[in-house]
Amino acid sequence: MASNRIVSAELATHLAWISRETGRQVGVLLNRRGQVEETFVGDARRIYLPDIGRQRAGLGHFRGLRHVHTVLDQSGISKDDLADLSKLRLDMVVTVDVTEAGEAGLIEYAAYEPGGAKRDPYRRARLRSVHELDLDFEELMRDLERELYRADRGREAAGRLRAMLLGVYANRSAAERSLAELKELAATAGVVVAETMIQVRAQVDHKFVVGRGKLEEAVLRCLDLGVELIIVDHNLSPAQARAIAAMSDLKVIDRTQLILDIFAQHAQSRDGKLQVELAQLKYNLPRLTDLDAGLSRLTGGIGGRGPGETKLEINRRRARDRITRLSREIETLSQRRALRRKGRAESAIPIISIVGYTNAGKSTLMNVLTGSEVLVANQLFATLDPTSRRLRFPEEREAIITDTVGFIRDLPPDLLKAFRATLEELEGADLLLHVVDISDPDREAKIQAVHGILDELQLGGIPRVMVFNKADLAPPFEAMALSRAADGVAISAQEKLGLDKLVRLIGLRLWQSEALHRDHPWSPNANRAARMDAGANVGVNAGADAEEPGG
Repeated sequence: MASNRIVSAELATHLAWISRETGRQVGVLLNRRGQVEETFVGDARRIYLPDIGRQRAGLGHFRGLRHVHTVLDQSGISKDDLADLSKLRLDMVVTVDVTEAGEAGLIEYAAYEPGGAKRDPYRRARLRSVHELDLDFEELMRDLERELYRADRGREAAGRLRAMLLGVYANRSAAERSLAELKELAATAGVVVAETMIQVRAQVDHKFVVGRGKLEEAVLRCLDLGVELIIVDHNLSPAQARAIAAMSDLKVIDRTQLILDIFAQHAQSRDGKLQVELAQLKYNLPRLTDLDAGLSRLTGGIGGRGPGETKLEINRRRARDRITRLSREIETLSQRRALRRKGRAESAIPIISIVGYTNAGKSTLMNVLTGSEVLVANQLFATLDPTSRRLRFPEEREAIITDTVGFIRDLPPDLLKAFRATLEELEGADLLLHVVDISDPDREAKIQAVHGILDELQLGGIPRVMVFNKADLAPPFEAMALSRAADGVAISAQEKLGLDKLVRLIGLRLWQSEALHRDHPWSPNANRAARMDAGANVGVNAGADAEEPGG
């Protein structure tokens, strides 16, 4: 067959005759020279490509193979054909309709067109006969590969992992709120969000999260955009993660894995790194499978004969052993922190902890109040390891103030354990500063999320001050009304507005009546050691020991 022909009349006629005789779809893979590389047979409704490898072609190139197969019902190119076209980066897919007489009838072809329409990025045509195929195949592929090269080079120049966000929601407003937060998490992790796709339905699909058809659509879009990662806005079961990965041939992670990755990037201390590793091992242990043939072989050789352990079992045992060792190390570090907290408690210096939703401005507030240089970044979980500093007040009074990791809603119980060191600091606090981003349209839901986590950790009884931060970004009357209604204060840590009022309010809450607070269970003058013992089983750790109070 001539190399510039999509398919010859002779080949189309021969395939149609075989298909009619067998009652099955038949197909071939043709190379750029027009030669047959593979032949295969399906059933009356579908045809499956042989395994031609999962690796895509190089930068700016298609696979160099086109798929030509028959159809018996004039259905033409199917979704499966388009999936093969994108997933395997084929040059083209061609269908040949078989007539009642066993001859080649309608012809349809499709080729991926870089920069094409979002929902249908293919150059395609449907013709009455193979004799109407007058398109120069070689010239077409040169044009398409030039466009593909430009698109691939642009993605390569970006140098960052490209991802699709995928989720199921009860309604679109819930989807917008949740996806906005997931986008922030992805940006913090260093991922470029190339596309988002949602499905509004009452329940999550037990196998694919979204419906099968929606997932197929998502996979095609991922392949069209050069997306390498799917981030699902739910906590996936091991079976769901495997099912989505098998259908897409892409890396699939869920919300929990994304947060764990951010923790791993931001943990600086030994305790923080140990705790993140422990959380990752606990998360991944039930997800170890024997799908990889390399994990299914039995150990053998001298001393290893007999039933033995599979490599999968060995990996699981090693993971469990590592979890045990990490738990012991973290417990030792926790005991050391408890001794340091006990020493601070006996000094009768009040302890203030800053809490709030992630990226509300807690670290900025810490810096402006104490003149310190805690890491500040406009991203989620910029602070992971707790940090303590001294805060000076008039009349030679002082307190210890601690910056903590930000909270986030829908945090799985296992991941909550990654907050241990921070929440141990909260147990000994005399006052909590609950920092709220007043400019956030979703602030009420986030306030409730923080209150819920504190209650869940049995810390709801600690007195708190509501601090409405970023007041310079909100209407003045709104900031004033909110702060008065909550008996709090409106400030701008970035612009250093309202800080004097905040310091006065803190002092008032801590020292307004020494006699009244002397016997209060959360008083600066109460027995802190007893108070810590009472809540010793509550806290969980996201990072390192808090630094000793500095200047």
